[in-house]
Amino acid sequence: MQMRYRYRIEPTAAQHQMLARVFGCCRVVFNDSLRVREQACRAGIKLSDSEIQRRVITAAKTTAERAWLAEVSSVALVQSVNDSRRAWRNFFDSVTGRRRGRRMGRPKMKSRKDHRQSFRLTRNGFSIRSNGRLFLAKVGEVRVRWSRQLLSEPSSVTIIREPDGHYYASFVIDVETSPLPFVDRQAGVDVGLNRLATVATSDGQSTDIANPKHLSRKLHKLRRLEREKSRRQKGSANRDKTRKKGRNRTQRCSSGTARLSP
Repeated sequence: MQMRYRYRIEPTAAQHQMLARVFGCCRVVFNDSLRVREQACRAGIKLSDSEIQRRVITAAKTTAERAWLAEVSSVALVQSVNDSRRAWRNFFDSVTGRRRGRRMGRPKMKSRKDHRQSFRLTRNGFSIRSNGRLFLAKVGEVRVRWSRQLLSEPSSVTIIREPDGHYYASFVIDVETSPLPFVDRQAGVDVGLNRLATVATSDGQSTDIANPKHLSRKLHKLRRLEREKSRRQKGSANRDKTRKKGRNRTQRCSSGTARLSP
């Protein structure tokens, strides 16, 4: 079974610039890959995955328009091409009925707007050093806030930049499944509104679980930040700080329930 472990990382000022470069290159490669697939599909030409990767990475590095792709790790670029391939195939499998679940839309180009950015590295693109720092190819050693210990060697890591400007490393590890011990009792769960749930066991006991109302508290905080932002001068650094706090708060709320105006 695979699990994700996410940690806060603290890159230096120089590493901030390098990570921004990697985010931008991965975004360009992703968009170029989608564009090549779209053009090939309209022309009725079938291109292999290796050919698309050669065009958008290997061949692109030799051109003046994309020569800066050589400044970042090729592992991140290859994974970005793989992400576009997966998104494209999920779309076609969804249209043809081979993919179960909700219908997937056509993959969209990534924009330069200030939203969540990420790139992924496999084992040959990162390592955890003996000093506890995370080494990223062509970025260097990054300080990690280890809140818990990794249970096994990670197979990949995703570097994430949230809209509030914080950076995170999300590791994928393999863990052994540990089934729960067998018990001779049964339980039923009744989900409600005033109470989150009522749990009743076969021995006649019942337990009420209070509703924590996380969304209401987050929306109250978001409204306070909106009022605070309206008092800030437009274009000021303090207004931008409040806006980033609001974006981070919006991510924790339910999708589409509230947004902090720009």
